[in-house]
Amino acid sequence: MKRLLTLVALTLMVLGSANAEENEVIGKQNIRVDNRLMTPEALWAMGRIGSHQASPDGKRIVYQVGYYSVKQNKSHQVLYVMNSDGTGQQLLTKSAKNETDALWLDNETLAFISGGEIWAMNADGSNRRQLSKTDGQVEGFMFSPNRQQVIILKSLPFNEIIQKNPDDLPKATGRRVTDLMYRHWDHYVESIQHPFLYSAGDGYAIADSGIDILEGEPYECPMEPFGGIEQLAWSPDSKQIAYTCRKKTGLAYSISTDSDIYLYNIGTHETTNLCKPADYKAPEVDPTRTLAIQAVNAPENLKNNVGYDQNPQFSPDGKYVAWLSMERDGYEADLNRLCICTLATGEKQYIDWKSDVDAFCWSDSKDAWLYFISVWHATENLYSVSTKGEVKQLFTLVVPQSGDGGQENNPWADFGSLQMMNNGKQLLMERHSYTAPADLYVVTPNSKKPENTAVSQLTHENKAILNQLEKPEVRQRWVKTTDGKDLHYWVILPPNFDETKKYPTLLFCEGGPQSPVSQFWSYRWNFMIMASQGYVIVAPNRHGLPGFGQEWKEEISGDWTGQCMSDYLTAIDDAANNLPYVDKDKLGAVGASFGGFSVYYLAGIHEKRFKCFIAHDGAFNLAAMYTETEENWFSNWEYDEAYWHRPQMPRAKKTYHDSPHKMVENWDTPILCIHGEKDYRINATQGMSAFNAARMKGIPAELLIFPDENHWVLKPQNGVLWQRTYFDWLNRWLK
Repeated sequence: MKRLLTLVALTLMVLGSANAEENEVIGKQNIRVDNRLMTPEALWAMGRIGSHQASPDGKRIVYQVGYYSVKQNKSHQVLYVMNSDGTGQQLLTKSAKNETDALWLDNETLAFISGGEIWAMNADGSNRRQLSKTDGQVEGFMFSPNRQQVIILKSLPFNEIIQKNPDDLPKATGRRVTDLMYRHWDHYVESIQHPFLYSAGDGYAIADSGIDILEGEPYECPMEPFGGIEQLAWSPDSKQIAYTCRKKTGLAYSISTDSDIYLYNIGTHETTNLCKPADYKAPEVDPTRTLAIQAVNAPENLKNNVGYDQNPQFSPDGKYVAWLSMERDGYEADLNRLCICTLATGEKQYIDWKSDVDAFCWSDSKDAWLYFISVWHATENLYSVSTKGEVKQLFTLVVPQSGDGGQENNPWADFGSLQMMNNGKQLLMERHSYTAPADLYVVTPNSKKPENTAVSQLTHENKAILNQLEKPEVRQRWVKTTDGKDLHYWVILPPNFDETKKYPTLLFCEGGPQSPVSQFWSYRWNFMIMASQGYVIVAPNRHGLPGFGQEWKEEISGDWTGQCMSDYLTAIDDAANNLPYVDKDKLGAVGASFGGFSVYYLAGIHEKRFKCFIAHDGAFNLAAMYTETEENWFSNWEYDEAYWHRPQMPRAKKTYHDSPHKMVENWDTPILCIHGEKDYRINATQGMSAFNAARMKGIPAELLIFPDENHWVLKPQNGVLWQRTYFDWLNRWLK
């Protein structure tokens, strides 16, 4: 009996301990960094700023921060409020529950999501009350300007592509698939989001039931895999909703990027397509050949917005809707233009700009019509647009004051978001760099005299950690490419850099393949931690990356193994031969996604330049990837056509001929392959095949495989394991 009681007591103790850990609040971490160098643990101890919004009167700002626990292997999302000058910071979240997506209902009241429901509280965190009753189904929300209605995003069962299993087989795990797009990013498509319209009453209480804006339509809104509430917008008079949708399913969905902006009239329940006339009919196409060489992109169709259209915003006066728009169907990296539609006439105009518009907002200022951010020459800058369509860059560099936890050795930085505040007089923006994670800033634009645009940092979320760390120095360099053009690359130097010493050096290969190598801050591909481990990083903006003109960006499509690979070798050769601190006998090449593909390809052509390679989630066999990847428009555009056509198009012929798996006979250098098994963009078989090939050739190789990660690595303990494995491999071969 005593033994039984002891066992019961021990069981209760274990359960109690587990429950205590489960309810332990993950908050701001006050860690000590002994050697003043960035470590994986220090990186994961940092707070990550998320959504943010200024109050209607511009006096206060609410913002979200994510804190991570390596021990618990999870995160905790919390809310803060502060004055608009950065003072009076107050933590509102006091429990272990996540609180996210906060917005202002009025100057004294906040709404937010917790436990899948919409809640409200006073701006000081008091008087918490639940507003919605959806059985925990809320995935996003947006109140109307008059606060009488609210859009709520919810997921619905979707059995059009994956059939529902028979009711008498409740434990069956098989999936009966009848068409394409049965997987997206990291999950099987067995549900889709729809926006529901609910009414709101006294105290912002939300009605028990709402109207599905896409009732009976088998289409997702927002769009998978990354779309959120930003893909919908309320008109200023609260009478209309603009939303983003690609009204296709199955094979048609998998080969097309043709999404549109729709206008839903709340009074009549009528929907209008702002991108195409009602009688528009899409042309017939061959789904196994790129849409670029088919009639779908003839001039008469281009006016109908057949590419990506998303993220609508109404002008303050309600006369216009602006959104981000791409011209060509099937080309996910087309020039991202700012489209402005006059609602009274349906007329559309496009801002004439040489690079992608990444985010924008309307202005209430007399000096500017809209503001937007865009990458140019490897930094994400702020621009204004006049009513005449004239674009002005408001400034180039912002150097935070020394001691703010920032980047005194790095004068460059990127903007990541923007929104109007203080009655249109200022912008609330997020900013980051290679040496500083995201913080919030207030920008006071001056379109007449851009040099007088003022910038003030509001948050210093990771100051306590950053002030303990020695900062790398960041430099930039230009070199001529083999085709006679100018190639930009970043050079990141180790902390306490000594110009007289030689350092092992890493060539960083970017993904995308059309993603900029600007001043990004990553919690995996983090240049500060790489430099802190004693490495020089060479990060080229090779052909195919935005910020150097559309022609430069488009040269990569169908030429994955041509000029862009020459650019990589040009950059590393220039660094090795002209930077005396680069040890040309200790070079490594690293990269993810297209960067991983680049590593696999360079392994076959590098002529003993490199001593080791690391490829994360890289494409290895392009013929296999053509049908493995879930977004088939990508391989259609980038390869031109399917491999079974025994391609005659020059680009396609070259693509399949130069696939890295055909170069393995030349491999002679140690390689680490990393992959996530839930990566449906580039399937894990690609990384496994590369590793297997290396080992069968007798080449030193390792495989780091994550059964529970997708194209990224998101779990804290997996993230630390990734960093440790990464540097163990580099240190083994380069030190």
